[in-house]
Amino acid sequence: MNNTAVSHPRSGKTRPAKLRTFQKSLRKNWDLYLLITPVIVYFFVFDYIPMYGVQIAFKNFIAAKGIWGSEWIGFDHFERFFNSYYFERLIWNTLGISLYQLAVGFPIPLILALLLNEVGNGRFKRFVQTVTYAPHFLSTVVMVGLIFLFLSPQNGIVNHLIVLFGGTPISFMTEPEWFKTIYVFSGVWQGMGWNSIIYLAALAAIDPSLHEAARVDGASRLRRIWHINLPGIMPTVVILLILNVGHIMSVGFEKIYLMQNNLNIESSDVISTYVYQQGIIGAQYSFAASVGLFNSVINIILLVAVNRIAKKVNETSLW
Repeated sequence: MNNTAVSHPRSGKTRPAKLRTFQKSLRKNWDLYLLITPVIVYFFVFDYIPMYGVQIAFKNFIAAKGIWGSEWIGFDHFERFFNSYYFERLIWNTLGISLYQLAVGFPIPLILALLLNEVGNGRFKRFVQTVTYAPHFLSTVVMVGLIFLFLSPQNGIVNHLIVLFGGTPISFMTEPEWFKTIYVFSGVWQGMGWNSIIYLAALAAIDPSLHEAARVDGASRLRRIWHINLPGIMPTVVILLILNVGHIMSVGFEKIYLMQNNLNIESSDVISTYVYQQGIIGAQYSFAASVGLFNSVINIILLVAVNRIAKKVNETSLW
Protein backbone atom coordinates (compact mmCIF):
# COMPACT_ATOMS: atom_id res chain seq x y z
CA MET A 1 0.00 0.00 0.00
CA ASN A 2 1.43 3.31 -1.04
CA ASN A 3 1.44 5.72 1.91
CA THR A 4 2.88 8.59 -0.08
CA ALA A 5 0.93 11.76 0.77
CA VAL A 6 -0.77 13.31 -2.19
CA SER A 7 -0.94 17.06 -1.77
CA HIS A 8 -3.97 18.94 -2.92
CA PRO A 9 -3.12 20.81 -6.11
CA ARG A 10 -4.37 24.07 -4.58
CA SER A 11 -2.89 23.73 -1.11
CA GLY A 12 0.88 24.11 -1.22
CA LYS A 13 1.69 25.33 -4.71
CA THR A 14 -0.72 28.18 -5.37
CA ARG A 15 0.39 30.49 -2.56
CA PRO A 16 4.16 30.20 -3.22
CA ALA A 17 3.50 30.69 -6.94
CA LYS A 18 1.48 33.84 -6.29
CA LEU A 19 4.14 35.06 -3.86
CA ARG A 20 6.91 34.49 -6.40
CA THR A 21 4.86 36.30 -9.05
CA PHE A 22 4.36 39.26 -6.72
CA GLN A 23 8.07 39.35 -5.78
CA LYS A 24 9.03 39.26 -9.45
CA SER A 25 6.60 42.09 -10.22
CA LEU A 26 7.92 44.05 -7.23
CA ARG A 27 11.51 43.77 -8.44
CA LYS A 28 10.56 44.67 -11.99
CA ASN A 29 8.20 47.57 -11.20
CA TRP A 30 9.62 48.79 -7.87
CA ASP A 31 9.36 52.42 -9.00
CA LEU A 32 5.60 52.09 -9.66
CA TYR A 33 5.04 50.45 -6.26
CA LEU A 34 7.07 53.23 -4.64
CA LEU A 35 4.92 55.80 -6.45
CA ILE A 36 1.67 54.30 -5.15
CA THR A 37 2.93 53.82 -1.58
CA PRO A 38 1.90 57.31 -0.31
CA VAL A 39 -1.64 56.71 -1.61
CA ILE A 40 -1.86 53.36 0.20
CA VAL A 41 -0.53 54.93 3.40
CA TYR A 42 -3.02 57.80 3.09
CA PHE A 43 -6.04 55.51 2.78
CA PHE A 44 -4.77 53.22 5.53
CA VAL A 45 -4.19 56.06 8.00
CA PHE A 46 -7.23 58.20 7.25
CA ASP A 47 -9.81 55.62 6.08
CA TYR A 48 -9.05 52.23 7.62
CA ILE A 49 -7.60 53.04 11.04
CA PRO A 50 -10.56 55.36 11.90
CA MET A 51 -12.90 52.37 11.38
CA TYR A 52 -11.93 51.46 14.93
CA GLY A 53 -14.22 54.26 16.10
CA VAL A 54 -17.30 52.92 14.28
CA GLN A 55 -18.17 50.97 17.42
CA ILE A 56 -19.40 54.16 19.12
CA ALA A 57 -22.51 53.82 16.93
CA PHE A 58 -23.46 50.91 19.20
CA LYS A 59 -22.46 52.63 22.46
CA ASN A 60 -23.51 55.54 24.59
CA PHE A 61 -20.21 57.27 23.98
CA ILE A 62 -18.89 59.50 26.72
CA ALA A 63 -15.57 61.17 25.97
CA ALA A 64 -14.35 60.95 29.58
CA LYS A 65 -14.79 57.15 29.56
CA GLY A 66 -13.34 56.62 26.10
CA ILE A 67 -14.56 54.23 23.44
CA TRP A 68 -13.93 51.00 25.36
CA GLY A 69 -15.26 52.39 28.64
CA SER A 70 -18.55 53.64 27.22
CA GLU A 71 -21.71 51.61 27.76
CA TRP A 72 -22.78 49.21 25.00
CA ILE A 73 -26.42 49.85 24.00
CA GLY A 74 -26.70 47.89 20.74
CA PHE A 75 -29.06 49.23 18.07
CA ASP A 76 -30.79 51.87 20.21
CA HIS A 77 -29.43 54.76 18.18
CA PHE A 78 -30.52 53.15 14.92
CA GLU A 79 -34.04 52.61 16.26
CA ARG A 80 -34.15 56.22 17.39
CA PHE A 81 -33.18 57.38 13.90
CA PHE A 82 -35.67 55.10 12.12
CA ASN A 83 -38.50 56.27 14.39
CA SER A 84 -37.59 59.95 14.27
CA TYR A 85 -39.75 62.62 12.68
CA TYR A 86 -37.00 63.55 10.23
CA PHE A 87 -36.25 60.05 8.91
CA GLU A 88 -38.60 60.08 5.90
CA ARG A 89 -37.67 63.64 4.94
CA LEU A 90 -33.94 62.92 5.13
CA ILE A 91 -34.21 59.74 3.04
CA TRP A 92 -36.51 61.38 0.50
CA ASN A 93 -34.31 64.47 0.10
CA THR A 94 -31.09 62.47 -0.09
CA LEU A 95 -32.44 60.01 -2.64
CA GLY A 96 -34.27 62.74 -4.55
CA ILE A 97 -31.18 64.90 -5.00
CA SER A 98 -28.94 61.91 -5.79
CA LEU A 99 -31.26 60.37 -8.37
CA TYR A 100 -31.92 63.78 -9.92
CA GLN A 101 -28.19 64.39 -10.11
CA LEU A 102 -27.57 60.93 -11.59
CA ALA A 103 -30.31 61.32 -14.22
CA VAL A 104 -29.16 64.77 -15.33
CA GLY A 105 -25.48 64.92 -14.42
CA PHE A 106 -24.35 61.50 -15.63
CA PRO A 107 -25.29 61.64 -19.36
CA ILE A 108 -24.34 65.29 -20.00
CA PRO A 109 -20.52 64.79 -19.72
CA LEU A 110 -20.89 61.76 -22.01
CA ILE A 111 -22.82 63.80 -24.60
CA LEU A 112 -20.29 66.65 -24.32
CA ALA A 113 -17.41 64.23 -24.91
CA LEU A 114 -19.12 62.72 -27.97
CA LEU A 115 -19.72 66.20 -29.40
CA LEU A 116 -16.17 67.40 -28.72
CA ASN A 117 -14.78 64.26 -30.30
CA GLU A 118 -16.54 65.19 -33.55
CA VAL A 119 -15.18 68.76 -33.66
CA GLY A 120 -12.59 69.11 -36.40
CA ASN A 121 -11.42 72.66 -35.65
CA GLY A 122 -8.66 72.22 -33.07
CA ARG A 123 -8.68 75.84 -31.88
CA PHE A 124 -12.44 75.86 -31.31
CA LYS A 125 -12.22 72.48 -29.56
CA ARG A 126 -9.54 73.72 -27.14
CA PHE A 127 -11.58 76.87 -26.46
CA VAL A 128 -14.70 74.85 -25.58
CA GLN A 129 -12.66 72.51 -23.39
CA THR A 130 -11.11 75.42 -21.51
CA VAL A 131 -14.49 77.08 -20.96
CA THR A 132 -16.12 73.86 -19.73
CA TYR A 133 -13.16 72.77 -17.58
CA ALA A 134 -12.71 76.12 -15.81
CA PRO A 135 -15.73 75.94 -13.42
CA HIS A 136 -14.34 72.73 -11.89
CA PHE A 137 -11.52 74.70 -10.28
CA LEU A 138 -13.87 77.08 -8.45
CA SER A 139 -14.09 76.42 -4.72
CA THR A 140 -17.44 75.43 -3.25
CA VAL A 141 -17.70 78.75 -1.40
CA VAL A 142 -17.11 80.75 -4.58
CA MET A 143 -19.56 78.55 -6.48
CA VAL A 144 -22.35 79.09 -3.94
CA GLY A 145 -21.56 82.81 -3.88
CA LEU A 146 -22.05 82.94 -7.65
CA ILE A 147 -25.35 81.09 -7.32
CA PHE A 148 -26.64 83.63 -4.79
CA LEU A 149 -25.39 86.47 -6.99
CA PHE A 150 -27.01 85.20 -10.19
CA LEU A 151 -30.32 84.27 -8.52
CA SER A 152 -30.73 87.33 -6.29
CA PRO A 153 -34.34 88.64 -6.44
CA GLN A 154 -33.09 92.24 -6.58
CA ASN A 155 -29.86 92.23 -8.62
CA GLY A 156 -29.56 88.73 -10.08
CA ILE A 157 -29.21 88.42 -13.85
CA VAL A 158 -31.71 85.55 -13.96
CA ASN A 159 -34.46 87.63 -12.37
CA HIS A 160 -33.59 90.59 -14.61
CA LEU A 161 -34.23 88.32 -17.61
CA ILE A 162 -37.50 87.10 -16.07
CA VAL A 163 -38.68 90.71 -15.58
CA LEU A 164 -37.52 91.60 -19.10
CA PHE A 165 -39.87 88.94 -20.52
CA GLY A 166 -42.80 90.14 -18.41
CA GLY A 167 -42.47 87.86 -15.38
CA THR A 168 -42.13 88.60 -11.69
CA PRO A 169 -38.90 88.08 -9.70
CA ILE A 170 -38.51 84.70 -7.98
CA SER A 171 -36.71 84.20 -4.69
CA PHE A 172 -35.03 80.99 -5.83
CA MET A 173 -32.91 80.39 -2.73
CA THR A 174 -35.79 80.61 -0.27
CA GLU A 175 -38.37 78.49 -2.11
CA PRO A 176 -38.00 74.75 -1.33
CA GLU A 177 -39.27 73.58 -4.72
CA TRP A 178 -36.32 75.22 -6.50
CA PHE A 179 -33.54 73.87 -4.27
CA LYS A 180 -32.96 70.48 -5.93
CA THR A 181 -32.97 71.95 -9.44
CA ILE A 182 -30.52 74.70 -8.51
CA TYR A 183 -28.22 72.25 -6.74
CA VAL A 184 -28.19 69.71 -9.58
CA PHE A 185 -27.84 72.04 -12.55
CA SER A 186 -25.19 74.20 -10.92
CA GLY A 187 -23.27 70.99 -10.23
CA VAL A 188 -23.67 69.91 -13.85
CA TRP A 189 -22.37 73.27 -15.05
CA GLN A 190 -19.39 73.05 -12.73
CA GLY A 191 -18.42 69.44 -13.41
CA MET A 192 -19.49 68.47 -16.93
CA GLY A 193 -16.26 69.52 -18.62
CA TRP A 194 -14.00 67.86 -16.08
CA ASN A 195 -16.08 64.67 -16.03
CA SER A 196 -15.94 64.45 -19.82
CA ILE A 197 -12.14 64.00 -19.80
CA ILE A 198 -12.28 60.28 -19.08
CA TYR A 199 -14.77 59.77 -21.92
CA LEU A 200 -12.54 61.71 -24.31
CA ALA A 201 -9.63 59.49 -23.31
CA ALA A 202 -11.72 56.38 -23.98
CA LEU A 203 -12.83 57.77 -27.36
CA ALA A 204 -9.21 58.44 -28.31
CA ALA A 205 -8.46 54.74 -27.84
CA ILE A 206 -11.00 53.65 -30.49
CA ASP A 207 -9.36 52.32 -33.65
CA PRO A 208 -9.65 54.99 -36.42
CA SER A 209 -9.84 52.26 -39.06
CA LEU A 210 -13.34 51.43 -37.82
CA HIS A 211 -14.51 54.93 -38.74
CA GLU A 212 -12.71 54.76 -42.09
CA ALA A 213 -14.44 51.49 -42.93
CA ALA A 214 -17.79 52.94 -41.84
CA ARG A 215 -17.29 55.99 -44.08
CA VAL A 216 -16.52 53.73 -47.04
CA ASP A 217 -19.78 51.89 -46.36
CA GLY A 218 -21.65 55.21 -46.37
CA ALA A 219 -22.40 55.46 -42.64
CA SER A 220 -23.41 58.92 -41.46
CA ARG A 221 -21.77 60.65 -38.50
CA LEU A 222 -24.67 59.79 -36.20
CA ARG A 223 -24.49 56.15 -37.26
CA ARG A 224 -20.78 56.04 -36.52
CA ILE A 225 -21.33 57.59 -33.09
CA TRP A 226 -24.09 55.09 -32.31
CA HIS A 227 -22.42 51.95 -33.66
CA ILE A 228 -18.70 52.66 -33.05
CA ASN A 229 -18.12 55.34 -30.42
CA LEU A 230 -20.78 54.35 -27.92
CA PRO A 231 -19.99 50.59 -27.94
CA GLY A 232 -16.28 51.44 -27.75
CA ILE A 233 -16.61 53.43 -24.54
CA MET A 234 -19.45 51.40 -23.01
CA PRO A 235 -17.18 49.59 -20.48
CA THR A 236 -16.01 53.00 -19.21
CA VAL A 237 -19.62 54.23 -19.01
CA VAL A 238 -20.68 51.16 -17.02
CA ILE A 239 -17.79 51.46 -14.54
CA LEU A 240 -18.53 55.14 -13.92
CA LEU A 241 -22.24 54.38 -13.54
CA ILE A 242 -21.46 51.74 -10.91
CA LEU A 243 -19.26 54.20 -9.00
CA ASN A 244 -21.94 56.90 -9.18
CA VAL A 245 -24.65 54.56 -7.90
CA GLY A 246 -22.31 53.52 -5.09
CA HIS A 247 -22.35 57.14 -3.85
CA ILE A 248 -26.06 57.67 -4.30
CA MET A 249 -26.64 58.18 -0.56
CA SER A 250 -23.60 60.42 -0.15
CA VAL A 251 -24.79 63.83 -1.23
CA GLY A 252 -22.01 66.37 -0.80
CA PHE A 253 -22.11 68.25 2.49
CA GLU A 254 -20.37 71.59 1.85
CA LYS A 255 -22.44 72.91 -1.04
CA ILE A 256 -25.79 71.87 0.44
CA TYR A 257 -24.90 73.33 3.83
CA LEU A 258 -23.88 76.66 2.28
CA MET A 259 -27.07 76.82 0.20
CA GLN A 260 -29.27 75.78 3.11
CA ASN A 261 -31.42 78.21 5.10
CA ASN A 262 -34.47 78.05 7.34
CA LEU A 263 -36.83 78.67 4.43
CA ASN A 264 -35.60 75.88 2.14
CA ILE A 265 -34.73 73.37 4.90
CA GLU A 266 -37.72 71.24 3.87
CA SER A 267 -35.94 70.32 0.62
CA SER A 268 -32.29 70.79 1.60
CA ASP A 269 -32.06 68.74 4.79
CA VAL A 270 -30.12 65.56 3.87
CA ILE A 271 -28.33 62.87 5.85
CA SER A 272 -24.91 64.55 5.66
CA THR A 273 -26.19 67.87 7.05
CA TYR A 274 -28.24 66.02 9.70
CA VAL A 275 -25.12 64.15 10.85
CA TYR A 276 -23.28 67.47 11.14
CA GLN A 277 -26.10 69.09 13.09
CA GLN A 278 -26.46 66.18 15.50
CA GLY A 279 -22.83 65.15 15.81
CA ILE A 280 -20.79 68.35 15.71
CA ILE A 281 -23.25 71.01 16.83
CA GLY A 282 -25.39 68.81 19.09
CA ALA A 283 -22.43 66.74 20.41
CA GLN A 284 -24.46 63.51 19.99
CA TYR A 285 -21.47 61.60 18.68
CA SER A 286 -22.87 58.09 18.98
CA PHE A 287 -26.16 58.96 17.35
CA ALA A 288 -24.44 60.78 14.47
CA ALA A 289 -22.07 57.82 14.02
CA SER A 290 -25.00 55.42 13.76
CA VAL A 291 -26.67 57.60 11.09
CA GLY A 292 -23.42 57.82 9.14
CA LEU A 293 -22.89 54.05 9.43
CA PHE A 294 -26.41 53.39 8.16
CA ASN A 295 -25.68 55.66 5.20
CA SER A 296 -22.42 53.85 4.39
CA VAL A 297 -24.02 50.39 4.61
CA ILE A 298 -26.73 51.41 2.13
CA ASN A 299 -24.06 52.69 -0.25
CA ILE A 300 -22.13 49.42 -0.03
CA ILE A 301 -25.27 47.38 -0.70
CA LEU A 302 -26.12 49.52 -3.74
CA LEU A 303 -22.55 49.30 -5.05
CA VAL A 304 -22.43 45.51 -4.78
CA ALA A 305 -25.91 45.08 -6.27
CA VAL A 306 -25.29 47.33 -9.28
CA ASN A 307 -21.88 45.77 -9.84
CA ARG A 308 -23.44 42.29 -9.92
CA ILE A 309 -26.22 43.41 -12.28
CA ALA A 310 -23.71 45.07 -14.62
CA LYS A 311 -21.55 41.95 -14.62
CA LYS A 312 -24.50 39.76 -15.65
CA VAL A 313 -25.96 42.16 -18.21
CA ASN A 314 -22.88 43.73 -19.79
CA GLU A 315 -20.00 41.54 -18.51
CA THR A 316 -18.32 44.71 -17.20
CA SER A 317 -17.79 45.26 -13.49
CA LEU A 318 -15.43 46.59 -10.86
CA TRP A 319 -14.55 43.09 -9.65
